[in-house]
Amino acid sequence: MNRSLPEAEAALEPDLPSYQVILAETDWDSLQTAFGSGADLPGVLARLLEPDPRVQVSALSDLGELVGHQNTIHEATAPVALYVAGLLTHPAAMTLRPYRNVPLRATLLNWLASTAYDASDETVGHTERYFPGFLAPGAIVAAFRDLRPMLYRAVEPFVRDSHEDVREAAVVAALILAEHPTLAEHRDHLAVHARAILDVSSDDLNRRVARKALEAWGHDIPDPEPFREEPWGWGPHSDSRGDLEPPF
Repeated sequence: MNRSLPEAEAALEPDLPSYQVILAETDWDSLQTAFGSGADLPGVLARLLEPDPRVQVSALSDLGELVGHQNTIHEATAPVALYVAGLLTHPAAMTLRPYRNVPLRATLLNWLASTAYDASDETVGHTERYFPGFLAPGAIVAAFRDLRPMLYRAVEPFVRDSHEDVREAAVVAALILAEHPTLAEHRDHLAVHARAILDVSSDDLNRRVARKALEAWGHDIPDPEPFREEPWGWGPHSDSRGDLEPPF
C-alpha cells in the first residue's frame, strides 16, 4: 500500500529519546548556554525530579536563564527541551505547584511553549530582518526547529487533558510547534482547540497564539482584539519563578 507523503515522513521521524538517555548521553560540557558551557545543566535537570515542587519550579526558572536567556536559542536548548518533553509522562509532572492546585506538567508545557516560540516563524522572521542567514542549514535555531515534530508528539496527547491548565498549555505549545511543514495535517484538528482558547481563556498571550495560528492557517476568526503586535513581551519561560510566591 502506498502511503501519503505526510504519513511516510511521520513514519521516518525518530521517537523521543527517554529523559535518562538524554541526560546520560549528551555531552553537556561541549554545549554552549547563555553563560558558558552546559556543565551545570545535568544537576539542574535532575532537580526537576525532586519531590519538592519549589525545587522543580526553581529548576525550570534556572533553565530559562541558562538556555533561553533573552529569548535566545542556544546549543544546549535542544537537548534540554527534549529532556523536559520526556518528563511530561513522568510521575514527577503530577506534583502540584506551590500555592496553586495545578500540576507541574502545565508548567513544563508552558516552558516548552515559550521555548518553541523563541524559534517560531514569527520570531525568526523578525530576527532575519536584521541577521540574514539566521536560519541557514546547520544553524543552532534551524537545528532546534527540526525537532518540532518530535516535540509535538510529546505534547499532543495533553491537548485533551482533563486539567484545564494542562490542556491550555499543551494546546498553545502544539499550535506553535505545528508550524513545521510536516505537521500541517494536524492543523485542522488543532484549530478546534485554538477556538476553545479564544472562547474561554483569559490569558492574552495564549489567546494571541491561538488567533495567530488560525489566521495563518486560513480559518475564520472573530473580530480582532486589541493585542500587542510585538511578541517580545513573552519573557523567557515566565511561568516559573513567580510560582514560588503566593498569588495576590
